[in-house]
Amino acid sequence: MTNIHPTAIVDPKAEIGKNCLIGPYCIIGPEVKLGDENILVSNVVIDGITTTGYRNKFFHSAVIGSDCQDLKYKGEPTKLMIGDNNTFREFCTVNRSATMDEPTRIGNNCLLMAYTHVAHNCILGNKLILANAVNLAGHVHIHDNVTIGGMTAINQFVKIGVYAFVGGKSGLKKDIPPFTRGGGMPYQIIGLNTIGLQRKDFSDDSIKAIKDIYKIFYKSGLNVSQALKKAEEISDLTKEQRIFFNFVKNSERGISKYSY
Repeated sequence: MTNIHPTAIVDPKAEIGKNCLIGPYCIIGPEVKLGDENILVSNVVIDGITTTGYRNKFFHSAVIGSDCQDLKYKGEPTKLMIGDNNTFREFCTVNRSATMDEPTRIGNNCLLMAYTHVAHNCILGNKLILANAVNLAGHVHIHDNVTIGGMTAINQFVKIGVYAFVGGKSGLKKDIPPFTRGGGMPYQIIGLNTIGLQRKDFSDDSIKAIKDIYKIFYKSGLNVSQALKKAEEISDLTKEQRIFFNFVKNSERGISKYSY
């Protein structure tokens, strides 16, 4: 049974799922679709054309689905789509998209800690951890199983590959290849996220294969074009090597440099 605190303001047009808990002073707009078993602790605002899945938890003063902060936005009915089992800590803000062609998206099983900001048209994958005060500009794309340290700022259109680990207090202007770790401002790659891969039960053979292709791009002295050509000559790339190769090949902003 859904429990709505008497001080909450829930528009009668909003669609509220089963067994939700909507705490004191929360506000839910008319175009919101809230899935089953969502929890809004207190003072949470969910607005706009926002759809959530199941079992998300929104802590005190999170603001979800608000208008984007793009000056080109003219009030179009843009969207935000949120999956299942996500946690949005205190004062987290997530904007709807600025354009009609794509919604802002957040996948499943993500933790967005206090004061994180997700701007318009961002696409977030599954099992992400964004620590306190991580700030995403528009159109950022974060793939699955990424961890980002606190107080990190990410420029618009940056992409971060799977299983990457981004150190805190970093500034990202270029893409971060999969399986890597690094930090700083400007951001620099310092190696592979080996411990993270081990914790995710990657086999020794898989980690070795990732190291082999990583070395082509970051240890061989080749530029990116030369490294792509050399990697393309390998006929039996593993699944993980193919992920790394395709990410670099499709990077539009270029990949972050190695810290020697």
